[in-house]
Amino acid sequence: MKKNKSSLKYQCKIFDVHEEDVDLPNGKTTRQSWINHNPTVAIVAVNEKNDLLLIKQYRNAVKKNLLEIPAGSLDGAEESPDICAQRELAEEAGFKAKTLIKLFEGYLLPGYCNEYMYFFLAKDLIHAPMTPDEDEFIEIMPVSFSKAQELIENGEIIDAKTVLGIMLAEKFLHQNQS
Repeated sequence: MKKNKSSLKYQCKIFDVHEEDVDLPNGKTTRQSWINHNPTVAIVAVNEKNDLLLIKQYRNAVKKNLLEIPAGSLDGAEESPDICAQRELAEEAGFKAKTLIKLFEGYLLPGYCNEYMYFFLAKDLIHAPMTPDEDEFIEIMPVSFSKAQELIENGEIIDAKTVLGIMLAEKFLHQNQS
């Protein structure tokens, strides 16, 4: 498919919305909208008790509190994913990691958004709280991997990045037990 000139329709601090005409392989043209979003990180933090650190926070888009793993957007092209992961972990959970392992990276919603997320496992945590963003009101909830699985199965964890992050971390930890 050939893309034509894109026009900016809306801009805010988190993303931009664009529209463009796209030439299809059958010769027709369609108008498509898409969201431009900075790359993001998601962190599965595991403490010394082998509990993972979930955070509970209100998400206005779904009008409810969600249980999630810490996550956030890179602060521009100059911030690397691993530096962003350490910053977000400190802001949202109050820790930094001596060991940070990249588990996966990929697009979240490529049907309409170019958001690219890096998933990390954070181990050997050091207490290092940072001030959260002014719109973040977060409760930290350490849970075992078995409890997290139970929360997924009973519908208490319904955030897809969190489910994927937990699955990736659990698989990595199982394969790398010493």
